Amino acid sequence: MFRKMTEANITIEAPAEEKVSSKLPVFYNPVMKINRDISVLLLKAIDNKDMQICDLLAGTGIRSIRFLAELDKKIKSITINDHNEQATELIKKNIEANKEKLDHDAEINITNQEASTLLLQSTGFDYIDIDPFGTPNPFLDAAIRRLARDGILAVTATDTSALAGTFPKVCMRRYWAVPDRGHLKHEVGLRILVRKVQLVAAQYEKALVPIFSYSKEHYLRVFFRCSKGKSAVDEIVKRHGMLNKAGPLWLGRLWDQDIAERMYLLVEKLGYGTDGKFLRTIRDESRIDVVGFHDIHALCKRNKLEVPAFGPVFDAIRAEGYPLSRTHFSDHGVRSRISEDDLIEIVQSVANRH
Repeated sequence: MFRKMTEANITIEAPAEEKVSSKLPVFYNPVMKINRDISVLLLKAIDNKDMQICDLLAGTGIRSIRFLAELDKKIKSITINDHNEQATELIKKNIEANKEKLDHDAEINITNQEASTLLLQSTGFDYIDIDPFGTPNPFLDAAIRRLARDGILAVTATDTSALAGTFPKVCMRRYWAVPDRGHLKHEVGLRILVRKVQLVAAQYEKALVPIFSYSKEHYLRVFFRCSKGKSAVDEIVKRHGMLNKAGPLWLGRLWDQDIAERMYLLVEKLGYGTDGKFLRTIRDESRIDVVGFHDIHALCKRNKLEVPAFGPVFDAIRAEGYPLSRTHFSDHGVRSRISEDDLIEIVQSVANRH
């Protein structure tokens, strides 16, 4: 059974089942709209034009159809692939239903191949999107080999139970790192994912630098920009290390500040539902180059402190000269260079005043 679904200004047919699982006849998850919104916003925010795009695991084709409708003629060609034959037939139907809204200059190739085979038989792409059900590991090698210089690789991992520490042995097997079970678990998981992708790329003397990253719902997502050369790769590897007892992981920036700013301005202009608040928080985080954040609830629990109002705490941190922002990783978190000891003093002072 299929039903009509509307996303942005696109209407497609998608499975009618309420429960999202890998057993759907064609995979589609309406909750992942924000994932697709952010993909569109990122490609709008960067300067790349005449892109050759590969949507590797396309499902209903909704991501690619939105690219064709919203990217203002940035696309030279787009390959929309799914190994499921029923999916490729549905993609054709959904493209036909929206053809008046799409970029008619872009070359559209709908393919029904195993993902890595498709990549290795291609001449390469400027943007490759890996958005699987589970770990992205099976697709990384071929995608990185076919990623162009200055290209963008988008990687989603939905196996957050491994990356965020519920199953540490699985994390070690899949990502070659020890996860964290504390308040930093999702940021640590994201940084572990970044390092794994970078190590696969290092084999081919490709340096992959995160330009936009986030954790949301049940998944982690990273966009990388690719440069080539031994020295660039060496600089990447230098920034791998431990965070407390977790890792090895990526200790560099998770965001390009200019891109985060442009994406926020675009979402405000375009109006994608609630995405504005989420992207504003990430925009603010991108301005503070620090690994990790303080979770005020966790800090108070560890130190047997009363949880204070956050506003006065933030004001006091700023008064000490520290920049800060909220973090999208936690409703109770603050990203700042302030030490934990100094933050404890501020929390105690604020609690005593109130």
